Amino acid sequence: MNTKIKTTRFQLETLNCPTCVAKIEGALNKQDGVKEAKVLFNSSKVKVVFDESEVETKQLSGIIEKLGYPVI
Repeated sequence: MNTKIKTTRFQLETLNCPTCVAKIEGALNKQDGVKEAKVLFNSSKVKVVFDESEVETKQLSGIIEKLGYPVI
């Protein structure tokens, strides 16, 4: 199996509460290919470590936006 581990970061338009952090991290961590998802509440940033051979960056941002958090 050919793995391509990559790290990407997303800047969110807004992040209002710690519950939002858990919601985003939970959804991303359930995605096949995601090794780690971490949301930084104070800066409204998301860091995702993932296997590029299993999931694309566009899919990851789509998951975040589908939850109602616009990615800038």
